[in-house]
Amino acid sequence: MSAIWKPNVTVAAAIYRDGQYLLVEEQTDEGVRFNQPAGHLECGENLLDAVVRETLEETAYHFKPTALLGVYNWRHEKKQITYLRFAFVGEIMGWEAERKLDEGIIAARWMTVEEARASRHLHRSPLILRCIEDHATGKRYPLDLLTHYDS
Repeated sequence: MSAIWKPNVTVAAAIYRDGQYLLVEEQTDEGVRFNQPAGHLECGENLLDAVVRETLEETAYHFKPTALLGVYNWRHEKKQITYLRFAFVGEIMGWEAERKLDEGIIAARWMTVEEARASRHLHRSPLILRCIEDHATGKRYPLDLLTHYDS
């Protein structure tokens, strides 16, 4: 009997303010890399709660999702892992300046589109720039596309 294959479900926040996008500088197995505030969906958690939690844990910013940016399927061939990413746009509702960030997080960094493009060789995945470009072109989908069903 073969093993059951499942993608890794992740969430990400594409946060834009004053001409810049919020990225996370983090230590990874491949060295220092950039990502959007992002992480894995936890058991029993809905997608919106997950992106709010991950953004706070990685940046100390309180995030309110207002739209779905897109759903992205990416296979990391080197690691043999498929990621199914739900990316959201929204608003920052506050900042906890003294909050300790997740282990491995170096800092939250604001970057222009040009800076993000110039640092693409340090991106954790090609999804970072794709989400920035999708946001910049105005892609948005209503949150009511998502249904979290509690039995």
